Amino acid sequence: MPTLLFGILLYLAPGVLGVDAFTGTLRASLLVLLFIGTFGVPALLIYYLYRSGFVSSLHMDDRQERRVPYLLTGLIYTFLTFLFAFRMQLISVVAPEIAVLLGSTAVSVLLVGIISLFWKISAHSVGIGGVIGTIAGIMLKFNQTELFLVLLAVIILAGVLASARLQLNAHTPGQIGAGLALGLTISLITVFLFIRT
Repeated sequence: MPTLLFGILLYLAPGVLGVDAFTGTLRASLLVLLFIGTFGVPALLIYYLYRSGFVSSLHMDDRQERRVPYLLTGLIYTFLTFLFAFRMQLISVVAPEIAVLLGSTAVSVLLVGIISLFWKISAHSVGIGGVIGTIAGIMLKFNQTELFLVLLAVIILAGVLASARLQLNAHTPGQIGAGLALGLTISLITVFLFIRT
C-alpha cells in the first residue's frame, strides 16, 4: 500500500511532496527505494519467519502469529522513516513530507501489531484506509481536485479488498471496519497536522 500511495503522489501530486522539480528518473528511483523498504524487506522478513517455523503460514491467520511480524515490520518502517527524515539529506530538506507519511505508516503498522496482542484487526483494511485517508486529506487540504478519479478508484479497490477478505473468512465485518477506521484516522490526522507545502 505505501508503494501505491507514493506512486500516486510522486506522479500525480508531486508538489504536495515537494518533488515537483525532480526528474521522472529520480522519482522512479525514489519509488523503487520505497518499494524495497516498505515491501521487499518486510516480505523477506516474514518469509524468514515462516521458513524458520516462527509462523506456520505466510497468511498469518492466527492472531498469535501476527504479533511479532507486524511489530518487526513497524520497526522496519520506523527505521526507514528515520533514514528519510535524518540521513538522506536531499530528501529530508526538499521533501520532508515523505518521511512524515512514512512515519504515519509506521505508526499504523505498529498499532496493528499492538492491537493484534488482543484482537485480530484487518491489516489490509488499515493499509487501504490509510491510502484513502491520505489522498482525501490532500484533496481537501490542498484543493488537489485532479486526484478525485484516483480516490474513487482506490475506494472501489477498498470495497473489492474488503469483500475478498470476508469471502475468504479471513476477517469479520467489525475487523475490516476497525481497520478502515484506524487507517483513515491516522492518515487524515497526519495530512491535516503535519503535511505542509
